[in-house]
Amino acid sequence: MKKYLVIGNPIDHSLSPKLQNWWLKENNINAKYDKIKLENHEIKNFIQDIKKQKIAGCNVTVPFKKTIISFLDKLSPEAEQTQSVNTITFDHGDLVGHNTDIAGFDTAIKKLNFNVEGKKVLILGAGGVVPSIIFALKNMNVQELIISNRTREKAENLRVLFDNLKILDWGDLTDFHMVINATSLGLNNETIDLDFSSLGQDKLFYDVIYNPHETHFLKMGKQLGHKIENGKTMFIYQALEAFKLWHNIVPKVNTDTFKLLDND
Repeated sequence: MKKYLVIGNPIDHSLSPKLQNWWLKENNINAKYDKIKLENHEIKNFIQDIKKQKIAGCNVTVPFKKTIISFLDKLSPEAEQTQSVNTITFDHGDLVGHNTDIAGFDTAIKKLNFNVEGKKVLILGAGGVVPSIIFALKNMNVQELIISNRTREKAENLRVLFDNLKILDWGDLTDFHMVINATSLGLNNETIDLDFSSLGQDKLFYDVIYNPHETHFLKMGKQLGHKIENGKTMFIYQALEAFKLWHNIVPKVNTDTFKLLDND
């Protein structure tokens, strides 16, 4: 039986095993998918297990999407440009890093019927999935991308990968059409200490976190009368792209898929 894993730290919140095992069963694939919490010093040995094919492939979540790159043989063009890997495949002896977050985010926004072309987007956070979101939004022709991170230097570092980014000090706010929480604030019900009450109406508050279903950030957006959306659709479609890479099968996404994840 083939073995697949998602690695991260923390990892308890991840619903990847629930979703991937559901698809494995639906498609009669003899494999198992699990999650494992790793420390930085354990990554090298873990990667060797994929190289030896003790593990067939894996997903990567925070905080390892960038650090994992030095252990890989090749990167897909998207992973290369974003310097962010969330899926690893084994291909003719090579470990290949892919970025399926871009496609996941792109699909999620399109399914929302929210046209970001010519719009201003504020992103809170500068690590993990942020390069993928920037990559996707640039392809959607946004007018302006504004990054605000608690450590300004990390936000400035994104300018190495992407041009025309506006950097805002944490706590300062500017007008926007869409604001994205791409920090980990909310995984454990933390609050984001920012005041959005004076920034008008009809905004989209988007949180990449999908578990819990409604973070404090989204509750705040809802209370202010804005449209809100969590990261569940993005999560499902980035997982679909990973499944496709490993098994060469496009799994079904329907109401049952969403219900499966709603049960947690």
